[in-house]
Amino acid sequence: MSRLQDLIDLAKEPSSEKRRALLREVTDVFFGTDAHNPTELALYGEVLSQLTAEMEEAVRVELAERFGPSPATPRSLARKLALDTEAVAGPVLRDSPALEEDDLLEVVRTKGQGHLRAVSGRAVVPEAVSEVIVERGDDETVDQLVRNEGARLSRATSEAVVDRAQANPALHEAVVNRANLPPDLLNEMYFVVEAGLRQRILEQNSKLDPKALEAALAAGRDRLAAADGALPADFETAQAYIRELRAAGALTPEMLARFLRSGGRTEFLIALSELAEIDFQTARSIIDRCELDALAVVCKAADLERALFLTYAVVLLGREGDGMARAQSYGRMYAELPRDTALRTLRFWRMRRQTGSELAA
Repeated sequence: MSRLQDLIDLAKEPSSEKRRALLREVTDVFFGTDAHNPTELALYGEVLSQLTAEMEEAVRVELAERFGPSPATPRSLARKLALDTEAVAGPVLRDSPALEEDDLLEVVRTKGQGHLRAVSGRAVVPEAVSEVIVERGDDETVDQLVRNEGARLSRATSEAVVDRAQANPALHEAVVNRANLPPDLLNEMYFVVEAGLRQRILEQNSKLDPKALEAALAAGRDRLAAADGALPADFETAQAYIRELRAAGALTPEMLARFLRSGGRTEFLIALSELAEIDFQTARSIIDRCELDALAVVCKAADLERALFLTYAVVLLGREGDGMARAQSYGRMYAELPRDTALRTLRFWRMRRQTGSELAA
């Protein structure tokens, strides 16, 4: 202790060369002892902080790299280094167990993207810290945070990530592949991601046990907003006709194919929404964007024959030169899609219809 007090006095030495030598000596003394009591830690923090003042960045980087992973690092020193330049702060922000949640919050609220990315790579990122990173981080930072399974995301932060990712393809892979993303939010990504990631969503749906599925559906209903988009001008007329067909028992899957062939687009969409028990806007999104893998989910859940699904696909792709070949590839996907997986996926899509009915009531 007396030697440490001498070092504190020497830390006031103005000579840069002497301060650097003294810094190495204090560091060696610190790591030469297995344990330090709170008083010693406070003294080490004081002397090391004094010694690093006005030292060139290369020296501070060296100090950060040595103290960053150490569980014995004085908190005062860790805080000082964490608020330093990006190069100095990085090793401490990524690895130091000495930093507490309040320290991390100060960093992510006040520093730039390099600091935020370093915090995003920690073994554990608290929920409150993740929330600020999502609010302030750029795409690269948020992508790194989401890929880190040690980053804890609250429900609200997960929703913010999904809202952002739906309009940003750069975040699609990280969001869909996040292991603990709530299932209802995962399924919101289905219509905006590419085929490989859609398959990943279907695989995740197939693994949901009934209790987890019900919990996810309940959470999704709390989030779901009313469907947007104006209805087509012939909607009421077409809806009345579909109701007449249904009442007469004539609303069959084959009838949907006739609507497609004859150009009865609104009738087809209303009939499809009735058949699958999804809302009109979801059905329109599937057909407008020619989302045949999504249409396969709908038809498989309805237990339609593969030939009938292929009929829909061929008609929808008919104007494209390779329409038949593409329809055949979707037909193979349809044959391989388990009906149970399709039913689980469709339950998420049906939430909008169910919630809309509740709002109307």
